[in-house]
Amino acid sequence: MKKDFNINYPMIHQGTEKTEVVFFQKESELFANIGNAENKHIYVTDSNIALLLEVKKFLDEQKAKNQVVVILPAGEENKTLDSVLTIVKAALEADFNRNSVFTGIGGGVITDMTAFASSIFKRGAKLELIPTSLLAMVDAACGGKTGCDFESYKNMIGSFYPAGKLYICSEFVQSLPESEYFSGLAEAVKTAMLYDDEMFEDFETKADLVRARNPELLDKIIEKCVRAKAKIVEEDLTEKGLRMQLNLGHTFAHALETVAGLGAISHGEAVAWGCGRAVELSQNLGLASETYKNRVFAMLKNYGYSTEALHPVLNGKIPENQVKETLLFAMKKDKKNSSSTVRFVLQSDIKKTVIQEVSDSEVAKVL
Repeated sequence: MKKDFNINYPMIHQGTEKTEVVFFQKESELFANIGNAENKHIYVTDSNIALLLEVKKFLDEQKAKNQVVVILPAGEENKTLDSVLTIVKAALEADFNRNSVFTGIGGGVITDMTAFASSIFKRGAKLELIPTSLLAMVDAACGGKTGCDFESYKNMIGSFYPAGKLYICSEFVQSLPESEYFSGLAEAVKTAMLYDDEMFEDFETKADLVRARNPELLDKIIEKCVRAKAKIVEEDLTEKGLRMQLNLGHTFAHALETVAGLGAISHGEAVAWGCGRAVELSQNLGLASETYKNRVFAMLKNYGYSTEALHPVLNGKIPENQVKETLLFAMKKDKKNSSSTVRFVLQSDIKKTVIQEVSDSEVAKVL
C-alpha cells in the first residue's frame, strides 16, 4: 500500500464529499484488505474479470459470506440501462438499504454502471470502485462520472456520484490484452498533453519501457494521472468549467464511436484519434504551431494510433462522401454541447488549453 490520498468535493449526497484513493501493487494485497466489513455488499464485475484468479477467489469468499455477486456480460455493447437495472434488481432482492455498499470490479464499463446503479438506488447508496483496466484507473473510475450508453450514443444517461473509496492496483494492468492496455494508455497521453510535460516526454523517450509495461514507470504514470484528475474535479466536479478540459479529443472520439458502432473501436483508440484531430484543428485556427502538431502526431503514431482524418474503422461503414456530415451530426448529439455549434477543447501547446465553439466548416476540414 502506498501514496494514498483523498479527493474532496462539494457534497451531492451524504457520503459523496470525499473519495479515499488507496494504492496497491499486488492483487492479493488488495483483496486481503477489503471485504471484511459487516455492511451488505453487492460486487459487480463482468464475465472476463470474474475469471481472473485473485478476483474469482475473492468473489467465492464473498458468496460464502452471503454477499451478493453480479456478473454481467463483458463489452461496451452491454453498457446498457438493462444492465444497470440488473444491478439495482439484485440489490432490491437482497433487501439493501442506503448503507449497503455497491462495489464495481472491472474496467470503465463496469465502474460506470455500478456507480450509476449506486447513485439511483434509493437515491444513493455507498459506492466503492476497483478499476482493473488502465483506462479505468487513469480516468473512468476517478472523478464521479457514472452512466451507460443509450441508442448508440455513449454515456448518454448518467449522474455525478463520486465513490467513497477507490482502490487502484497496478498489477491488473500486466494481464490486460494489448488492445485494452493501449486504450488506457491513450487517456494517459491525453492527461500528459493537458497537465504534465514531463510525462509527455516520458511517452516520447521511454516508449520501450511503456510498451513493456514497466511496473515502476506505470505506477508513476497512473499516480500522476489520478492526482491530475483529482485536482481538476475537486474544483469542478459537475463539469461547469475547468473539468471540460478533460474532454480533449473526446468530442471527436464519441462521434467516431457512435458512427462506427459502440464496441467497434476501443474508447482509448478513439480518444487518441480525437486528440490528433483536435490538435490539427487547433493549428488550422491559428492556435497551435505546426511543430506542436507534428510532435503530437509523431508520438501518437509511435504507439500505433491513427492520425489520419478518415479513421480506418470507418472504411466500408458509410460512403466516404458522407463521413464528414455523419460525424458532425453525431457531435451535435453529444451531451457536452449546449448549443447547435460544437464546442471543442483545443491547445496551443502542452499545458496550454482553451475551450471554444468552432464552425462546422472548420471542423469538416479535419475530418
